[in-house]
Amino acid sequence: WLPKAHVEAPIAGSMVLAAVLLKLGGYGIIRMTPTNISTTLIYPMIAMATWGVIMTGLTCLRKTDLKALIAYSSVGHMGLVASATLIQTPWSTSGAVILMIAHGLTSSMLFCLANMLYERTNTRMLIAMRGMHKAMPLMTSYWLIASLTNLALPPTINLIGEIQIMATLFNWSPLTIMMTAMGATITAIYSLQMFMTTQQGHLTKDSKETYPAQTRELLIMLLHALPILLLTLNLELIY
Repeated sequence: WLPKAHVEAPIAGSMVLAAVLLKLGGYGIIRMTPTNISTTLIYPMIAMATWGVIMTGLTCLRKTDLKALIAYSSVGHMGLVASATLIQTPWSTSGAVILMIAHGLTSSMLFCLANMLYERTNTRMLIAMRGMHKAMPLMTSYWLIASLTNLALPPTINLIGEIQIMATLFNWSPLTIMMTAMGATITAIYSLQMFMTTQQGHLTKDSKETYPAQTRELLIMLLHALPILLLTLNLELIY
């Protein structure tokens, strides 16, 4: 139901859902999961969570709807958080918290960027949004920041959270490294594909009258990018 809710909701609803409500769900899992949970229950749930990371990534590779692509990407990252919180170790819990904060900023930023393109092109299809670097060159830098943080580029906090979760899962069961590594690779592929498709190429005939970014839009992007930069430089702010 989550991708459907993301796609059908207005932009404010999508941003709040990605940045706040999903984190409340993650916080609830951390608080409500018992410390002595049985292995017969934890094995299938972690298997489903890690498999969901791969399946949502593969779905993103073939999505032509930009908002649906970002929504499925959001679901994939929360699969990592769910698998980490089930293990219930200090390392996994801290990694889940870091990734939730990073994902909240990044996913909200991507939804806002997608809405800016939708307001100018009246479509969510990726192929109709190509060449936006020529129409909105300043927004390309924010697209680059959002795409690179989404794929967990070093040294962003997204990478720190994902590395902690991967290390915890590998310590719990070495077989999980195949699932998490494949999920990270697929995430990098569709994030770069999303950036290249929307920013490069020739403008469509309907997009040639696209107006540049407004001050309020640039301010919203700055309020997303600045916390990501500050937390990357000083991760102790989370703790």
